[in-house]
Amino acid sequence: MDVSVHKYIVGSTAVEISDSIESALREGRLASGDRLPTVRALSRERRVSPATVASAYRSLRERGLLVAQGRRGTRISARPPLYTRARAPVPQSAVNLAAGNPDPALLPRLTPALQRLDPPPRLYAEELMLPKLLRLSRRGFERDGIPVDTLAVVGGALDGIERVLGSHLRRGDRVAVEDPAFSGVLDLLSGLGLVAEPVAIDDSGPLPAALETTLRLGVQALVVTPRAQNPTGAALEPARVRALRRVLRAFPEVLIIEDDHAGPVAGAPAYTLCDAGRARWAVVRSASKSLGPDLRLAVLSGDAVTVARVEGRQLLGIRWVSHLLQRLVVELWTERGMANHLKRAERIYTQRREALLAALGKHGIEARGRSGLNVWVPVPEEANIVSYLLECGWAVVAGERYRIETPPAIRITTATLEPSHARRLAADLARALAPSRRSSEV
Repeated sequence: MDVSVHKYIVGSTAVEISDSIESALREGRLASGDRLPTVRALSRERRVSPATVASAYRSLRERGLLVAQGRRGTRISARPPLYTRARAPVPQSAVNLAAGNPDPALLPRLTPALQRLDPPPRLYAEELMLPKLLRLSRRGFERDGIPVDTLAVVGGALDGIERVLGSHLRRGDRVAVEDPAFSGVLDLLSGLGLVAEPVAIDDSGPLPAALETTLRLGVQALVVTPRAQNPTGAALEPARVRALRRVLRAFPEVLIIEDDHAGPVAGAPAYTLCDAGRARWAVVRSASKSLGPDLRLAVLSGDAVTVARVEGRQLLGIRWVSHLLQRLVVELWTERGMANHLKRAERIYTQRREALLAALGKHGIEARGRSGLNVWVPVPEEANIVSYLLECGWAVVAGERYRIETPPAIRITTATLEPSHARRLAADLARALAPSRRSSEV
């Protein structure tokens, strides 16, 4: 038994024991992967019955904070759904290529649109979605060939994904996800008590054979990013869509959720695996990357049952997404020159991403980034590379939080990376990967 872990567990009731573990995790004294005492050992130490400890552990498992691993014991889960102390801030001297944010300079100014707003008061029992937002969203989905059955407005892409999953799945169900996948999706699945099943991907999205293998495990849902995949930049293309649809036809009961988080600034056209004949599906299109993360708004297109369940659950809690936010998004979407603004942002994001890929290629460094705001670079070992680059003035992210079975890599956000800086970063990364340097650290 690990005494350093054991000393943080106190209390004589199931609630007190579970609260002490949660507090230690929240305050950073316990971390992902830490092994907890056995039920019998902790019951002897705390002088309580084994049933009391088992009850405490069970409540934490049900909330996704603990995982039982048979003979390996009970451990803190890899992705506990608990707000913990923030990670160490990026030093001011470093270029922050770790956050995954869009470039603030490429987001539209909100002040002019806010000054034009003079909405009437919205009261209870009114429509959840503004009619103009409904019309504009429907037009956008139809233009991209995405089925438009029924629409709902949600509080961002992850909020939409969570609500769709919650409307159909229950704890213990399996969900097919890209590998690597957006860490937010993996964290969400963990918090909902769902099991992530990896699907290998390349630059064109999920590999058909890998998807079929995973679907045969009995998964209930598939979460996929059609373009600007985070962290690899993968994007669906027509031939891959046809191949994946052939695979999915044999599994009509599987719920499909598409996370189109980047929308018009993705750097790749929109394609979908969903069709109107499928029983359960949803496409979530967020305004965060194009208009700004703080707007917290996405539009969800889906089958009638799914959308009804999403809106029904909203009515029990949040009630609706603020009509002020909905009006602001409508105002921005219809603003004169907005289409050109978004095209310019997409073009600059593409130039910056491709500049880094070209610079890395000159050093013989393999990297991926077909679309979106990030580049994924396979490396032999993540921690040392991330540390070395930070010493050189570059903050990047270790790929561990995105990977399930994929080999090590780092994610570099290129949204604000100027081409001249990309050449310096590539040279520094090449030095970090040099065999002579790696061998000296062994």
